[in-house]
Amino acid sequence: MASKSLSRLALVATGVVLSALLSGTAGAQPADTPVFWRVPATAAQAQALGEAGFDVEEGDAGTVNVVGGRAVAAKLRALGYRPSFFDTVYKELPAETNRLAADTFYGGYRTVTAHENHLAQVASAHPDLATKYTIGQSWKKTKGQGGHDIQAICLTKKQAGDCTLSTTSAKPKFFLMAQIHARELSTGELAWRWIDYLADGYATDATAKSILDTTEVWVVPIANPDGVDVVASGGNSPKLQRKNANNSRGGCSGTNIGVDLNRNSTFKWGGDSNSACSETYQGVSAGSEPEVQAVEKLARAIFPDQRGTGNNDPAPTTAKGTMITLHSYGNDIIIPWGFTQATSPNDAQYRKFGAKMAASNGYLVGTNEETVGYDTTGTTDDFTYGELGVASVTFEVGSSSGTCGGFLPKYTCVDSTFWPKNKGALVTAAKAAAAPYQQ
Repeated sequence: MASKSLSRLALVATGVVLSALLSGTAGAQPADTPVFWRVPATAAQAQALGEAGFDVEEGDAGTVNVVGGRAVAAKLRALGYRPSFFDTVYKELPAETNRLAADTFYGGYRTVTAHENHLAQVASAHPDLATKYTIGQSWKKTKGQGGHDIQAICLTKKQAGDCTLSTTSAKPKFFLMAQIHARELSTGELAWRWIDYLADGYATDATAKSILDTTEVWVVPIANPDGVDVVASGGNSPKLQRKNANNSRGGCSGTNIGVDLNRNSTFKWGGDSNSACSETYQGVSAGSEPEVQAVEKLARAIFPDQRGTGNNDPAPTTAKGTMITLHSYGNDIIIPWGFTQATSPNDAQYRKFGAKMAASNGYLVGTNEETVGYDTTGTTDDFTYGELGVASVTFEVGSSSGTCGGFLPKYTCVDSTFWPKNKGALVTAAKAAAAPYQQ
């Protein structure tokens, strides 16, 4: 992420908010309300903090942001670190929050059940455009502990052979995936709006019509439903669950349980954390988690293998297909590779493609090293590009601080900021699906 510094006035304002939060005067918040603590740390120290179970997020050069309450800050000080307040995690809720529908939380964000109902409604209302799929099961469902099916929807103006889980269908494909990290709330809402824009807009919007006449658009709006259930269970104080709900590794509790699904993919797995309580715990083996298996199975079912096996084998200029995985936060468009500081063999083409999307959202285009500042192994976009040659990127939605920043931005930011900024970028990605490496 490219973190942004708070202005002097913003620091004063957020300091007042912090004081209210920690004194219990800012509404129904947890007793030890989590905030972002800015901590000076080297890369090695940041890794050690993560392995020790701290919730470590990227910060400015030479610092990290650690999420937690006063107890976490005290633990950091006991270890010799110097945490200072950076920003709130929870944002101000609207006055009408208590009148929201039962399938929403934290100002309007939708639950997993609401997303499931939405996909069913879209498929029912637009049978000529939409096909709903169950692509797998969540970890809890595989264990008979409740859980959910993992669902996808395919949108196109249907002709023979369209949306049929085929790698040889005539239309190119754009694949959008959201909320693989459960607490990154805005991403699922962006997927919801993208689905509605295409399905509802087909009859009246020339751009939506053009996309669906020529392209298959696949969307997985909630890739980590068990994790989202945990987040939503906090209501107006969402729980900060990042990973799935796999609690088979002992010693972890609360939101420390689970496997980071964006470190569990089968391509270049194995370079992240082996500590079960770490937020980047990669799991016991590559592709061990059913949610990852579902996403990879879908990708292999709709995209042909268009790339060689070597790290330096480029996807050919004739390769088709685009993919965006939505994350937050940082205002970045991250291009491969994630697993290494080396650039991908399609680097120049990726930068042109990224620049076209950034023309809409204004995000910084670059590799992990150039944006978030660290390597990531076993990620979804490295898989779809590395295994299949699909032009794949990560969007880090939103800034690092402020009302529309962090993991839990104010719900109104979705319509005021995130959707207006990213609608055009998603349109660009969909239109590029036929020839992404020729942009």
